[in-house]
Amino acid sequence: MKPSRDISGLIEIMAALRHPETGCPWDIKQDFASIKPYTIEEAYEVADAIERNDPEDLCDELGDLLLQVVFHAQMAEEQKLFSFEDVVEAITRKMIRRHPHVFERSEADTPDKVKAQWADIKAAEKRERAARRAARGLPETEKPGQLTGVPRALPALMEALKLQEAASRVGFDWGAAGPVLDKIEEEIAELRTEIANGETEKAAGELGDVIFAVANLARHLKTDPEDATRATNTKFRTRFAYVEAGLARQGKTPDDATLEEMEALWQEAKTSG
Repeated sequence: MKPSRDISGLIEIMAALRHPETGCPWDIKQDFASIKPYTIEEAYEVADAIERNDPEDLCDELGDLLLQVVFHAQMAEEQKLFSFEDVVEAITRKMIRRHPHVFERSEADTPDKVKAQWADIKAAEKRERAARRAARGLPETEKPGQLTGVPRALPALMEALKLQEAASRVGFDWGAAGPVLDKIEEEIAELRTEIANGETEKAAGELGDVIFAVANLARHLKTDPEDATRATNTKFRTRFAYVEAGLARQGKTPDDATLEEMEALWQEAKTSG
């Protein structure tokens, strides 16, 4: 085996790794469920490389993500479910169908119209998929509705955003950010009440409502809540590193320091940029 720019080389490598007699013991014992967490992790590492504006890492991480696709396809082919070629054909068919404004005639000539058209086409595809499942005697995975197309397997914050977007398409939405801020304050008040009452389980539910409302505010501000949170995570890392460095200059570690000492350095970190 040698490195190759041809996708067939990667497919051959994965087939060799999965060979029941001469393959890798770890790769051989994997299945869809065991590989799923790695697939999710690789997608997030792609996002991280983009966030860090590191094209070299992005290239590497995209390769890791592509490997996940090939891995799943290889396992499926072994079970005679589908092949990598079937995956490619399915996505090319889907992209052609969802872009009639490119490959056919369409009046979708703005980003908003394209997005609405995309949603309509996806809904039609869901209906067709449901009809095929019914023809095979398979039960519906979920009752049809406006929110049916939002996958439950998404990260919770992303799922919240997509649920809100789906509801908004039928007018179930606030028209501006102001009322959403009011809703956040209302949810925070309810959270305070449950905390004061010592109702831990109810407080957890109210906390979820606060987070859902904050995600809605992000949508109205045209800000991805995942990106906003990730930026804050990066800021937190930088500022806490400043705190650790400041303590080190005093011959201390965070374990040795008081909260007041760490807070003072934290405020310095905020003003230092």
